[in-house]
Amino acid sequence: MQLLDTGRVEEWADAFTPDGVFDAQGHPEPVRGRDRIRSASRAVADKLAEAGIVRRHWLGMSHIVPEDGSVRVSSYALVFQSSEQNGTVLHASTTCEDVLVPDGDSWLIRERVVRVDGMS
Repeated sequence: MQLLDTGRVEEWADAFTPDGVFDAQGHPEPVRGRDRIRSASRAVADKLAEAGIVRRHWLGMSHIVPEDGSVRVSSYALVFQSSEQNGTVLHASTTCEDVLVPDGDSWLIRERVVRVDGMS
């Protein structure tokens, strides 16, 4: 998330498998594939930068479960938003559900599902 928060969208997207899925509540549909995740995230990052908004994601309370060669990680994620006009505010309280798969000496995200607390 630090990569995304600092505008290094291309590197952040590289953390997904080529066929990875990013399913964030509030988006019309899940984004499928690393290239589409990269372009959609770049558009959001550019829009925020143009508006003078900085976002920071704080992940915690992670629960990690090995699962048939992959790993399932559940976390709480708080999204803070800062701007000169509004200062720093809590933008969203969410849950983040990841499925990670091995890739050599590291791990890639096969699926990330983000749900906003209080939204159905």
